[in-house]
Amino acid sequence: MKNDEKTIADLTRGDFPILSQKFDNEKSIIYLDHAATSQKPIKVIEALTNYYSENNANVHRGAHELSRRATDAFEQAREITSKFINAPESKEIIFTRNATEAINLVARSWGESKLKPGDEVLLSVMEHHSNLIPWQLIAERTGCILKYVGINQDGELDIEDLKQKISKKTRLLSIVHISNTLGCCNPIKEIAKIVHNVGGLILVDACQSLAHQKIDVQDLKIDFLAGSSHKLCGPTGIGFLWAREDLLNQMPPFLGGGEMIQDVSLEKSSWADLPHKFEAGTPAIGEAIAMGKALQYLQSIGLNQIQTWERVLTKHLWGKLSDIDGVKIIGPKPKKEKSRGALATFYIPGIHANDISALLDSSGIYIRSGHHCCQPLHKLYGIKASARASLSFTSTIEEINEFAKELSSCINFLKENS
Repeated sequence: MKNDEKTIADLTRGDFPILSQKFDNEKSIIYLDHAATSQKPIKVIEALTNYYSENNANVHRGAHELSRRATDAFEQAREITSKFINAPESKEIIFTRNATEAINLVARSWGESKLKPGDEVLLSVMEHHSNLIPWQLIAERTGCILKYVGINQDGELDIEDLKQKISKKTRLLSIVHISNTLGCCNPIKEIAKIVHNVGGLILVDACQSLAHQKIDVQDLKIDFLAGSSHKLCGPTGIGFLWAREDLLNQMPPFLGGGEMIQDVSLEKSSWADLPHKFEAGTPAIGEAIAMGKALQYLQSIGLNQIQTWERVLTKHLWGKLSDIDGVKIIGPKPKKEKSRGALATFYIPGIHANDISALLDSSGIYIRSGHHCCQPLHKLYGIKASARASLSFTSTIEEINEFAKELSSCINFLKENS
């Protein structure tokens, strides 16, 4: 890259008001916690403001102008979301509070109605708690059996272990696309073929991949996908489930109430058509509209361009961390031929990750520390906590250099005072 060549970060950082904040009124803050939640561009913030100041009304239920405008914008957001993942139909997009609710919807609706004692659900040891706990609860209710696919020495999914554990009893594999801790990108298309060959279905937790690379549900040949707005430069309080139309038609409602009904009597009720069957009550209207704006914003930059720049950043981050004495990085090393999450998770033996995070915070550098909602994975590595620096297209080489410099200083300080 030439010195005078502008990067995606150079072109987009001005769109994010929070990134212009100064620490101690001197230097800009360095936000390296994008995997936990992304920052929001002006267009997304304005979309929320515009809805509440100009179009605030309930959707689908009113015959007046404000309700029509709100409904049109809300349903346009559904169409945008559908196209973002290349879903066959926009009615296959179900708006939820977050990706956790999307996974719970599948577990409670599809799982409770379809699973029986002896059926098997496959997960992996790298799953976020939001893709573990719902299935543990369903196993208690239905008697289905949970099996866990392991990881190899490089910190990637062990495909041979998957092939060993999958069977004709496998009804579903629910798996993360990109691990929020390891950073590995699971080969979903290959995995889907393995699962479908035994007659099973596949659910993909795409929270860590949707903002970083193109996702095409038809090309991947998957059955369910969960996504979360707040990791997509959109607002909190909104996410979505995509599922094949035939599966959604088979599934009973998850929640009951207004909006999701067709006819109601004191004796029984019938359900509305998709997608409304699964959207009981007043939805997060402004948030859905703003999520649509966030998806359009990402597409205006280009997902391929985002992925290319983040690969440069991730390789640089990995190299800087590798040069610091005592730092142990978990997860696969960035490779040119493989996709990878734009993050690096690490620990320093004898030093708690929270101490590292606290010291960096005092310098205006914000990272994540803890178990990252992946306690079983940390137990597998024999550690209680780790630190994680995660990037986005707004991140810069200079930020990574400053982070590495401060991290090295923090480690030396803690070692000297231990």
